[in-house]
Amino acid sequence: MKQRVTYFLPEGARVDPQDIHVTNDSLTFARAKDAAIEKKVTAGLSELPEELRHIFADLHELHFRFQSRTPYTAAAPLTSRLPPGLHASFTPRKPESPVELCPLLHQLFSPDLKCTTSADSFSTPPILSERFSAAAAYQYFHPLPRLLHFQTTIARLLCGTSVKGPCVNEAAALSYASYLDIDFDAISHAVTLTAFWRADLPGGLAKNVPAKGGPNDKLEVGVLTVEPPDEAEEVKLGGYLTVIGEDSTPKPTLFSFPSRHQPLPLNLLNQTYTTNFPPPTGLHPTLTLTFPRPPQAPQPDCALHAYLTLPSALFLDPYALADPLTLSTHNLKALHALSGAIDLEAPDWTTATWGSAALLELAHPSSTPSPKDFTAGTPYTITIPTHLRYLPPNPHDAHGSATHANLTIPHPSIFYACPATEGLKFPSNPFDRTHLGYDALFGPRTMFYHIPPSSLPETASGGLVETLEVPVLASAVVGAEAVRLGTWGVVAAGVGWVGWMLFKGWRGEQRAGKGKGKGKRA
Repeated sequence: MKQRVTYFLPEGARVDPQDIHVTNDSLTFARAKDAAIEKKVTAGLSELPEELRHIFADLHELHFRFQSRTPYTAAAPLTSRLPPGLHASFTPRKPESPVELCPLLHQLFSPDLKCTTSADSFSTPPILSERFSAAAAYQYFHPLPRLLHFQTTIARLLCGTSVKGPCVNEAAALSYASYLDIDFDAISHAVTLTAFWRADLPGGLAKNVPAKGGPNDKLEVGVLTVEPPDEAEEVKLGGYLTVIGEDSTPKPTLFSFPSRHQPLPLNLLNQTYTTNFPPPTGLHPTLTLTFPRPPQAPQPDCALHAYLTLPSALFLDPYALADPLTLSTHNLKALHALSGAIDLEAPDWTTATWGSAALLELAHPSSTPSPKDFTAGTPYTITIPTHLRYLPPNPHDAHGSATHANLTIPHPSIFYACPATEGLKFPSNPFDRTHLGYDALFGPRTMFYHIPPSSLPETASGGLVETLEVPVLASAVVGAEAVRLGTWGVVAAGVGWVGWMLFKGWRGEQRAGKGKGKGKRA
């Protein structure tokens, strides 16, 4: 088993080697509470419990991405963002052989996930760039609020009967992780787990001392800070690296690499956005993105995008969003991709697919804002029209009946997609994140500049999700059963009337044919 632990100090901070204490099997960093931290564990299939190992036999690749609802400040090189919740994608080893992934999702993350079979519940994302390698065949999303079930399951499978110790502590620490990635591919035959914790956790929570799990394990610890890059597409890191058990003292290092995900330039760091559904929502809620200032691209040839993951109860109308007038009304430019539950007529109770994913290009202000306009605080609003499916009636509650239901809508990811320098590739970034859902919709030389949401951890009440109250028929409402029976009666009467008219027409044609036959014999 291989472990890599990296402490990231704020840009411009000085790394003092005197703060790093190395032993034969662990490392202690005195300023750990000031640093963001990434932990990466790589294990071969033979090191996994048999209960988990069997699922990988039929998979070419498998990827889980969990994004927390708690806002956090992202810094290079870990600047990528996703809508909060659980993202899953996979490719079977043989396209004609189905792989049932729903039992694994229920076992690892929650038995309440909306997942019946892979064929019905997963969607097939469109691949707009055939040359981009990070594109799985099937996709799934659920607005999972926390990893508690995953932590319990992993502790049971990997930590044995122990209720204390490093293994249990690491599982418990995932409660505070900003994101968790799990990857498998058939080429390496290895499973990689990567988690990230933000720097401003109160009291240094979840920042356990890195230690080797066993004598044959390999543990590398880095204490790094961001340095000014030599090229615009690069991220440069400096600090100290230590291989536990091999190095008695930390070794200085300085390295750089091209990065697909980039922080916004310093002059654009104050760009943020808010998300809400203005009331009344009704059957056609409007998702509103508000920028406190007009957005400004980091480069002239960048395009602003939003990546949405909507539950099956809510959908976009691709036909309306194909109309240029409709798009301009909402400050939208184009709907580039839409996959998942896109049947416009189906009610929610017949929709087995998890929901839908959409990539929208957003329009900039009609004229490029000057620096003066950008700092003046003029808001800029983009609206995305959505539609509500018919939901199952709510059951009788303690107060009589419920006529509304709540939907959890994750905030979209907002980012600029910019072309990189001709010939630039991203092969050697040790902190790269792929299989994010939207990255496969762009070419291999695309750079992403992410705009963070404006909510701060101490002010965000519900986190990076919106609770949307939508109308439903209450099963206990007076006359509801009569309406249901009356509807069936009207439908049956209509079908009977159409059948009767068709029968009368057929009888008329029969009589007319017989009349013509008698006339000819006369």
